[in-house]
Amino acid sequence: MADGTPPIVEALGLAKTYKGRRGDRTEAVKDLSLDCREGEVFGLLGPNGAGKTTTLRMLSTVLSPTAGTARIAGHDVVEEPDRVRAAIGFLSGNTGLYPRLSPREVLTYFGRLHGLDDGRIAARIDELAGLFDMGGFLDKRCDALSSGMRQKVNVARTALHDPRVLILDEPTVGLDVLASRTIVEFVRRCREEGRCVIFSTHIMGEVSRLCDRLAIIHKGRVQFLGTLDELRERSGQDVEEAFVQVLETAT
Repeated sequence: MADGTPPIVEALGLAKTYKGRRGDRTEAVKDLSLDCREGEVFGLLGPNGAGKTTTLRMLSTVLSPTAGTARIAGHDVVEEPDRVRAAIGFLSGNTGLYPRLSPREVLTYFGRLHGLDDGRIAARIDELAGLFDMGGFLDKRCDALSSGMRQKVNVARTALHDPRVLILDEPTVGLDVLASRTIVEFVRRCREEGRCVIFSTHIMGEVSRLCDRLAIIHKGRVQFLGTLDELRERSGQDVEEAFVQVLETAT
């Protein structure tokens, strides 16, 4: 990532408040600001319930912010959601597959939703099948696939239309070492290709291997924003210890 590269993802003062049935209010995200650049893997860390998933859903246009703004590839997430969706690939924690379809059929379906012609779709499926080693199960029904196979299909679906920004919410959770390694290598490849990857994970080893910069969210707020070296310097500890220290001193 070159210094001075303008951000492709910008969030300024994002907030999300949920209203309960009894009139109570929960502030899931509060005054959150961050920026991410092309050719960068940006880590989004935090304990469960910190506001990470809500943040990713606002950036991906799944949720509308209560306050604040965000722009991706120059497009406002509220005013231009279709343009934002064309520029991103979003893998959520609960992304599912159609069980009676094969991976090839799933990818073809989503390729058409993105407006790709059949020739381009076929070429991308061949490319991604090789990248994720999906050749042996590309034409099997999705309900017959292992969790690792299904996640490979999900990540391939996310990348099918060549988005400039990939938003990956815990893409390796529950996977074995080989499947996780494949996805980690894919993230590295995306960075080499100049894409921006926003990468949420609880696995500190992945953070150390992948992330150029990161934000730690706790209690709905950004408690740290910077590079891995800056995080380590702040605490004098390894990444996991530094992460815990940030949480312990969170405001």
